[in-house]
Amino acid sequence: MGRYVIRRLLQMIPVFIGSTFLIFFMVYALGDPVAALFGDKAPDPATAARIRKDLYLDQPLWKQYLHYMGQIFQGDFGTAFNGQEVTELMASAFPVTLRLTIVAIAIEIVVGITLGVISGLRRGKSIDTSVLVLTLVVISVPTFVTGYLLQYLFGVKWGWVRPTVSPDAPFSELILPGIVLALVSLAYVTRLTRTSIAENVKADYVRTAVAKGLPRRRVVTRHLLRNSLIPVVTFIGTDIGALMGGAIVTERIFNIHGVGYQLYQGILRNNSPTVVGFVTILVIVFLLANLLVDLLYAVLDPRIRYA
Repeated sequence: MGRYVIRRLLQMIPVFIGSTFLIFFMVYALGDPVAALFGDKAPDPATAARIRKDLYLDQPLWKQYLHYMGQIFQGDFGTAFNGQEVTELMASAFPVTLRLTIVAIAIEIVVGITLGVISGLRRGKSIDTSVLVLTLVVISVPTFVTGYLLQYLFGVKWGWVRPTVSPDAPFSELILPGIVLALVSLAYVTRLTRTSIAENVKADYVRTAVAKGLPRRRVVTRHLLRNSLIPVVTFIGTDIGALMGGAIVTERIFNIHGVGYQLYQGILRNNSPTVVGFVTILVIVFLLANLLVDLLYAVLDPRIRYA
């Protein structure tokens, strides 16, 4: 197992370099950060040249990338155009989005897997059809429609929750945004679990467990569910990074100043250091989540062994 982890960590290095270079290229080569800094006003040529030199933008792109990566390994992600350190923005944004992601993942796992198991065990019956129709509706409705609708009903009309989240963003205020963020992923988890359960319920090991007289609950939880969760765990693992980076719509609706909000502001204002810095951290989150998923395979399926 240890050798496998080391090998996977080494494999992450070229993936990280390629991903960050692509991000850096798209942000810096396809736009002009100095022009964005001045907005609609054209900068003085001498001033623009001095700023480009200070920001290392007068060098070839590969030298800019190496310089930026050297700063990252020293813990310096640069300075946003408003003069604030990018690391300070990260320190305030990532904890908020992490709490929101935890709420969304918890809802996605508990509700999605439960509905999937119930639907898979009753395949072809009315409850299975209802779950399939419901998940199809959830997938079809855009997140911004669901978000504004739930915000209006629960926050404005009925007053059960705050319409917007306070700056501290406690867990109690993140339940409704977490539901909005998790809905589409929850529908996919439900369908994946349902399909996997329906396929494995006819497997030989399940029939053997039933023939041995094991209780139905133990057959489902110990044998059927454990072997059916591998595709679900794969989806959830990759979904962690997607939820953190894709929370722009949800955070805008509920005025949450997290990663999505900072990325939106950075893209809107062409604030290159902010965009590149935040996306670089999200790349690391994706890589670590994929590694964790691979390690969980051996826990779920004893037949899987890593040399």
